[in-house]
Amino acid sequence: MSSDQSIGWEEDGVTHSALWRSENGIRPHQKLVIADDTLTADAAYRMACEGTAILWRGDFQNARQLLQALARRVDKPSKKSVRSKKDFHQSQLDIFNLHRLAQSQRARTLGMLLIECTAEHHIDLRRAPDIAQACEEAYGPTRSSYLVSLRELLGVVGAHEWRKKGVLIPALSGTQAFHIHPHYGVFSPIRGEYIDLVNQAPLPRILDSHPIAFDIGVGTGILSIVLASRGIAKIIATDLDQRALDCAKDNIERSNFAKQIELLKTNLFPEGKAALIVCNPPWLPARPSSLLEGAIYDPNSQMLTGFLSGLKDHLLPEGEAWLVLSDLAEYLGLRSREQLQAWFDEAGVKVVDRMNIKPHHKKVFDQTDPLHVARSKEVTSLWRLGLK
Repeated sequence: MSSDQSIGWEEDGVTHSALWRSENGIRPHQKLVIADDTLTADAAYRMACEGTAILWRGDFQNARQLLQALARRVDKPSKKSVRSKKDFHQSQLDIFNLHRLAQSQRARTLGMLLIECTAEHHIDLRRAPDIAQACEEAYGPTRSSYLVSLRELLGVVGAHEWRKKGVLIPALSGTQAFHIHPHYGVFSPIRGEYIDLVNQAPLPRILDSHPIAFDIGVGTGILSIVLASRGIAKIIATDLDQRALDCAKDNIERSNFAKQIELLKTNLFPEGKAALIVCNPPWLPARPSSLLEGAIYDPNSQMLTGFLSGLKDHLLPEGEAWLVLSDLAEYLGLRSREQLQAWFDEAGVKVVDRMNIKPHHKKVFDQTDPLHVARSKEVTSLWRLGLK
């Protein structure tokens, strides 16, 4: 995050500066204009497309409406894009790359509308909401005022609402509803099929004599909690992201299993060996365009291959490694099944069993999604792996 950088501008003949925040890693804008309710959506769209940031000084709710108007203009298909769909037979990989490019361009354009917040996380605009708690959760304390895109700010507020409300986990809601409360920047377990797989897979017998499991990449802590609910006496959960560790700590303390789960900040594996090692790595081998995409995109499959290659040193001889992985990357042309099998062979592991489930999130059924063809075929698998 670029909150350690500053951004400067001229306003009413006076030079101003503030901290700059961007979870997407966008550098401070060089061109910036002051705008209020008199600015039209068409003029704002032209400026945003030209790389000019807009610092809003008008009514906050009007800024939200302007952002929606900009989104409509961005999302309106151009004649060129419609023509290209008719004229060319594109591969799924081409479609994915074009989709990612369009997403990046969309985010950059919509990110040009900026809001100034005080050091106390307050917005000095008419009809501005109270964002103090949401920003405190996402950013922590700050020493001075800062500029942030309205789009990111609304994401922070939305994440705060999810954190308050929580995500219902049916697999753990037998007699009483159990919710996971995701923090800003930590992947939310709204795709519950992978949780069901971990909850249903048969536990390796060696856990009876060696009741210890590792959860690699703990995230919200949900898989550690599921393992603990299944009676595993000791789970060591790891992550490098402090946000994830704080989120997991919060959720684990809300559960009845805090005594069974230990959190550790480290890359992949803790020291020692376990009877069961679980990992749900990012599913798509591509470069994330922001810190928030780190749970979805795994550059060069670094986490996946790192997990597999470390099993020989951390898995007990009769233990199992559970790899939870979608095959969406295969349908997008990002990774082949043969490549995955080759990594299994290189790591010295064999497939004991494979449990499959079809995703049931909304995008699977959305035929307007550019990736619909691939998503409609997607299967999420729990690969039960053992040492050869």
